[in-house]
Amino acid sequence: PGQLPIASEVAQSFALDNGAFSVWKQGGAIDWNQYYGWVEEWMRHPGFDWAVIPDVIEGAEVENDELVAAWPLPPHVGVPVWHMHESIERLRRLCDCRQRVAIGSSGEYSMPGTARWWQRMAQAMEAICENGRPITKLHGLRMLRPSLYEHLPLASADSAGASRGVGTTNWGGAYRSASDVVKALVLVDSYESRQSAAVWTGIPEQRELFAC
Repeated sequence: PGQLPIASEVAQSFALDNGAFSVWKQGGAIDWNQYYGWVEEWMRHPGFDWAVIPDVIEGAEVENDELVAAWPLPPHVGVPVWHMHESIERLRRLCDCRQRVAIGSSGEYSMPGTARWWQRMAQAMEAICENGRPITKLHGLRMLRPSLYEHLPLASADSAGASRGVGTTNWGGAYRSASDVVKALVLVDSYESRQSAAVWTGIPEQRELFAC
């Protein structure tokens, strides 16, 4: 939340996430009412696009359905998450009734880009694409690597790559002494210089590069 006043001034638009990933990785709990209030405070900002509806990353489907049903703000503001360990039926159901659905890697598919992950993604795409195009807009959580989104028909994607990368000291070559601002610009330019796929055409041929 402390970064948002700055981001809202410099970004063309922004979306809000709920912190479930941090809880999944580090433990703890989230006060959903506090999150709802935060979204309500910012949703009228001209640059606000949407917010991720609260979710439990490796929770039961009924648990996540209840969180979607409990969303207290306008439906167009909230984006539900389909976790890849959940059923394809739930994915199809969410896509049938929502303008945008986020896809999150979870369970045995928690590592984006592995061979198993691509196989599951193929099942998902084949279930919700018509002539290769999704029936609703898709957001890829942790899918901002070009090796991922160049093969997926995503409307948007996110990653902490820039914010995490600028603080590292292992930048070599011409960027060894670059400022954090320059590092961030290099990373963002890399993300923005390529586009997601227009249509789903199947698992990329270089899938063996992602296997582990």
